Amino acid sequence: MHTLRDLECRLKNCTVHYEIRGRGKPIVMLHGGGPDRRSMTGCMEPIFRNREGWRRIYPDLPGFGKTPAPEWITNSDQMLDITLQFIDTVAPNQHFTLVGDSYGGYIARGIIHHRPQQVSGLFLLCPAVVADLKKRVLPKHVTLVEGGKLPTESYPQETRMFQAFAVVQTPKIFKRTLKEILSGLKTADNKFLGRLQAHGYAFTFDVDARVFEKPTLILVGRQDSMVGYQDAWNILEKYPRATYAVLDQAGHNLQIEQEHLFKALVEEWLNRVESQAYFKYEQSRTLRTYAHRKDSEDMIQGSESNV
Repeated sequence: MHTLRDLECRLKNCTVHYEIRGRGKPIVMLHGGGPDRRSMTGCMEPIFRNREGWRRIYPDLPGFGKTPAPEWITNSDQMLDITLQFIDTVAPNQHFTLVGDSYGGYIARGIIHHRPQQVSGLFLLCPAVVADLKKRVLPKHVTLVEGGKLPTESYPQETRMFQAFAVVQTPKIFKRTLKEILSGLKTADNKFLGRLQAHGYAFTFDVDARVFEKPTLILVGRQDSMVGYQDAWNILEKYPRATYAVLDQAGHNLQIEQEHLFKALVEEWLNRVESQAYFKYEQSRTLRTYAHRKDSEDMIQGSESNV
């Protein structure tokens, strides 16, 4: 597997840390507000174990993971601009597929607003649809499944955090949540996140003004007490080719609590993205380019070894 980890993308006023896995057509994965890119690699990489032709790009957005948040970033318009700059740098002049989780889904919708023709497909995972926390339609937090002993002695703080939002509370779910979600929450710049949520979370433009007519998947958890499930239904008409699924026994970390349904639905969405005629052509052309580069590199290395 072609993997490049802990890369730096130096933009005009910000440096974004990211990693790349695989070769082929670019697909950009945007994590939510709190976790870092591990929340996306953890749920998406297993899907690509038997699926070739995709170049998976996982950035740490400013304020999360290894990417610091400069003081000048105060709103989502600026976060969107940085994300667009990042994509233009790592995948210049290319069509790309887009995945956004929670706040990453909000940024993804901003990208659709500005670059609809450049995006080949969209996956919104438990997306933040309504920016104002007070205006979201939210169910109360419930725990539907409990079983086994949680490691409260070894991870007291993490266990309390987990119990505050998890719908399925078992040792198996805790283990994945600790690795993929809680690890990022512990390192997040909460001061920056609080400032963003309080003063500049909402875009200054109508993010849902456009209609996006390419393969889309919207997954929401029926028991998601952070972004809810009803608000996403209100934007469905903006995505004529969307599959919209509400999963029971799933909260804001749907990808962990309903792992098998998540995988099946994402696989089907990727099939729809790949079925587009222009996508097949561009994917084939991209793979031929990579193959040519590799052959050239092998020839150079062979010549050097004979010197």
